[in-house]
Amino acid sequence: MKLMAKREELLAPLQSVIGVVERRQTMPVLANVLLSARDKRLGMTGTDLEVELAATSAVQVEAAGDVTVPGRKFLDILRALPSGVEVILTSEGEKATVRAGRSRFTLATLPASEFPVLEEIHAQQTLTLGQGEFHRLIDKTHFSMAQQDVRYYLNGLLLETQESTLRAVATDGHRLALCEMTLREAARGGQVIVPRKAILELQRILGVEGDIELAIGTNHVRAQIGDIRFTSKLIDGRFPEYSRVIPDSPPCVAYAERELLRQALQRTAILSNEKYRGIRVGIRSGVLTLQAHNPEHEEAEDQIEIEYTGEEIEIGFNVNYLLDALSSIETDRVELGFTDANSSCLIRAPGLGGARYVVMPMRL
Repeated sequence: MKLMAKREELLAPLQSVIGVVERRQTMPVLANVLLSARDKRLGMTGTDLEVELAATSAVQVEAAGDVTVPGRKFLDILRALPSGVEVILTSEGEKATVRAGRSRFTLATLPASEFPVLEEIHAQQTLTLGQGEFHRLIDKTHFSMAQQDVRYYLNGLLLETQESTLRAVATDGHRLALCEMTLREAARGGQVIVPRKAILELQRILGVEGDIELAIGTNHVRAQIGDIRFTSKLIDGRFPEYSRVIPDSPPCVAYAERELLRQALQRTAILSNEKYRGIRVGIRSGVLTLQAHNPEHEEAEDQIEIEYTGEEIEIGFNVNYLLDALSSIETDRVELGFTDANSSCLIRAPGLGGARYVVMPMRL
């Protein structure tokens, strides 16, 4: 294989796929990136067996071929070269050589035949979405995914299609985030769970302009974003019936200035228990009171004015969960819905149904 390209024409696709390439792997070839050169295009593919990323770039191909090179080392070399420099990449036997100006690097390679590539995913339905809208959908829900829960189906994000709506739902059992977007055309109803790592990688490569083509199969999901192709395995499991934990019409509703509430929570949280992050929320007519204390017998208290006409409620929450939800709401005011002192809190932007956040109470 032999090809010539500007440094940037190699660096851009490599940066797109490198997120799934780890230095330490059970299989040596997984630390490598697959390079496929033919027809004036260079394809780069990285995988960790769960998520596969592939990107292409226009290059001058003198001799077509396929080879795998160490991903992170190749990235470090390209980053260290001066911008705009012409790079010549050749591979022969078990070595690949990178030349640029007076610099020369020789890398150990592994055969392309050893590289695991995902086959066709047999899409059940394909959706065309605006990148910006889809990015927003993930942004507003991903933080509620579980990290290493034994209930493996919580370690991911639910994508659900229902008529002309695409819904994203994430929960770790203590809180829940839900966001919706309108599809351009009606879709088949269905649910898939995309793994946590795949969602974080997708979030990294999504832009704000242009479209994304999302193909959903029985075991995989694939997204085409310009010259980048993202493929991930799906989590095989049944997501909880999330609609049961979302309060329908909470009888006690408070309205607060979002930024004032966020700042008061951050101040009070300074003296909360570092492990449990518990904070006591007291609500009565016109006033919301926040209290925190820790094992050193230190205490914090703060108050803000709110709009509230309902019975007095005192309830405990993990302050981080409240802050995450508030950070995802874009309006100046926020609506807090309560049923009683033992029930979850519903947080959303007043009058907007797009994003909803549920935080379970905690005993203090």
